Amino acid sequence: MPVSFVRVSNLDDLPANLRGAYVAIGNFDGFHRGHQSIIAALRERAAAAGVPALVLTFEPHPRDVFAPAPFMFRLTQGDAKARLAAALGVDGIIILPFDAAFSQTEAEDFVGKMLVEQLGVKGVITGADFHFGRQRRGTPSFLRASGERLGFAVDCLDLMDEGDEVISSSRIRAALSEGAVTAANRLLGYHWFFDGCVVKGDQRGRELGFPTANTATPTGFQLAQGVYAVRARLGDRLLDGVAAYGKPMFDNQLPPFETHLFDFDEDIYGQTIQVALVAHIRGQEVFSGLDELIAAMERDKAKARALIAAARPISDLDCSLGFLG
Repeated sequence: MPVSFVRVSNLDDLPANLRGAYVAIGNFDGFHRGHQSIIAALRERAAAAGVPALVLTFEPHPRDVFAPAPFMFRLTQGDAKARLAAALGVDGIIILPFDAAFSQTEAEDFVGKMLVEQLGVKGVITGADFHFGRQRRGTPSFLRASGERLGFAVDCLDLMDEGDEVISSSRIRAALSEGAVTAANRLLGYHWFFDGCVVKGDQRGRELGFPTANTATPTGFQLAQGVYAVRARLGDRLLDGVAAYGKPMFDNQLPPFETHLFDFDEDIYGQTIQVALVAHIRGQEVFSGLDELIAAMERDKAKARALIAAARPISDLDCSLGFLG
């Protein structure tokens, strides 16, 4: 992240020089192209007013606080949100902890105490579907009226469409859950990535000549089981690989995400890697024996190399994230 980028989880911790900012408010799960249009408008208005540009969001996602398990398939959690916000060129992100108590904040208090008293906002930008406060009483019309009364600008932007459908986090989740990586990446405007801690597996990949970095997946992870061409970031290194999610041949009720990194054989247990999906290669298959499985893995590896070599950034954001470009 840029040195100047600020991340806080408490309004009182925001540096004084970032008060009086233009603020984009929302859940921003995925920071997809619709969200990016909000951030572009945020930066434009903040620059015109000569004030900082901030993002205000919430963790965990409000739906996770009230929904029974299984929890929602998250596209981006706190660390990924911060990385994306920094790449989009804002000055900082405020990630407020969201829980049942916070959900009872009255809309009037959220505006009057948080936005006005604590942040001193110059203006607020949201999507047209954003609601806030107890019982979601903070509607776009409520926010506009509050801005007129309290002296800050309000823009509630229309949602972005593609293919006669709104670009939404739920649409992208659905695509990923079906293995439609190309469609999901197009809607995101970058190659979707997630973080994972490398954990010890059953060592079967090593026995077969395909050692893997097995990463634990977050609660609610609903990526389609199958084989993927991937790029992984380990520290400051970018590594190409082929990954499998799910183990139909070997009983495993909670499969890790298993990434075979090309030309790589180091002990990285306990380290965190970021994995970006370049392409979906195939769904999971059951093979009659190990020879057939190994032959399929060799084909997957060759196809992954070709797909990664042919991959191109989707947008400037994709380049800024550094997985491709």
